[in-house]
Amino acid sequence: MSFDAVDVIVAKRDGHRLTDAQIDWVVDAYTRGAVAEEQMSALTMAILLNGMDRVEIARWTAAMIASGERLDFSRLSRPTADKHSTGGVGDKITLPLAPLVAVFGVAVPQLSGRGLGHTGGTLDKLESIPGWRAALSNDEMMTQLEGVGAVICQAGSGLAPADRKLYALRDVTGTVESIPMIAASIMSKKIAEGTGALVLDVKVGSGAFMKDVDRARELARTMVELGTDAGVKTVALLTDMSTPLGLTAGNALEVRESVEVLAGGGPDDVVELTVALASEMLAAAGVAGDPAAALADGRAMDAWRRMIAAQGGDPDASLPVARETEQVLAEVDGTVTVLDAYAVGIAAWRLGAGRARKEDPVQAGAGVELHARPGDIVRAGQPLLTLHTDTPERFPRAREALAGAVVVAPTGAPVGVRPLVIDRIEA
Repeated sequence: MSFDAVDVIVAKRDGHRLTDAQIDWVVDAYTRGAVAEEQMSALTMAILLNGMDRVEIARWTAAMIASGERLDFSRLSRPTADKHSTGGVGDKITLPLAPLVAVFGVAVPQLSGRGLGHTGGTLDKLESIPGWRAALSNDEMMTQLEGVGAVICQAGSGLAPADRKLYALRDVTGTVESIPMIAASIMSKKIAEGTGALVLDVKVGSGAFMKDVDRARELARTMVELGTDAGVKTVALLTDMSTPLGLTAGNALEVRESVEVLAGGGPDDVVELTVALASEMLAAAGVAGDPAAALADGRAMDAWRRMIAAQGGDPDASLPVARETEQVLAEVDGTVTVLDAYAVGIAAWRLGAGRARKEDPVQAGAGVELHARPGDIVRAGQPLLTLHTDTPERFPRAREALAGAVVVAPTGAPVGVRPLVIDRIEA
């Protein structure tokens, strides 16, 4: 069945519900190039302004899945579970999480991406490990999942190609913020990936895409509904991203911190969230286990080493270190009451840890190291942050990003810290 693109645009412009046939046609025709960029731009703006109901979003997601291939993990001897984070600053959770869950006989097919702007990319972090490679064939991924139990690699171009094209369009037309489009974008790839269970980590706060708890909750609920309707056991946690996760934001810096967590140490918040998400993944996969014990006794570290080695990496190799460092010092005595995640993310990006365009290179050693967090008492002259980069001419702009990012108030001033896990949403 063929439609006129203008009729579909007008229907949504006027607040009508798009039919299944209209959605199937417009997504397919746009992917093939039969619907022009300006026409899809108009339609996505109409969707941003007028929304979509649950049935429309589910059909739009299904149409994007149908534009490409679907992976099938049914031949694995293990159940599968995956995690997706909406992105934040210092969010290295995937690194310890995937091997931790694999300890319990659950296969974790973590298809990850690269960083853009102030949010870090899991593949960029792992590529700081000498020899490690992100690109695996489907057969290599299946073999590693069966043998090791966990894989972190880049998604193939065959998964939901409609989403890749549509995301690029939304990025330049002011329509990224549409919750139906965000949910369909994330879930089309995750459902096409073929996992049996999915745990969503929906970040909320200054360093997250979603700044507002109510909108983050709406996005989480929409994605949980999409997963459930597609037959994937899906749960979402709303987690705080007003302060960076852990004590590092960068690439090699975050790998080093992840290894500390796998060794039974590391920052409390990284450990807490890793264990919380692992517990949800195991429950969704129908498997019992104590993730905290597996971190403490070395089993998760063993799985990490096998996972890195299977992808050509050397788990014993020294990680890159930036050539230059500079410290940001406390100006007064007091208590840290604010440590703004967004500002830290921008600083790390400007130091070379991130990219403005997908083709930009990143520095493995660049980033920001945190020496104090909200609630800590500091003295004037004490280091608050250490900036890392290979190119010291980047320091001034990184410092500009950090102006006002760390607030030191008189001791006794209230510290507005939210719980790390704000809410849990399931069908």
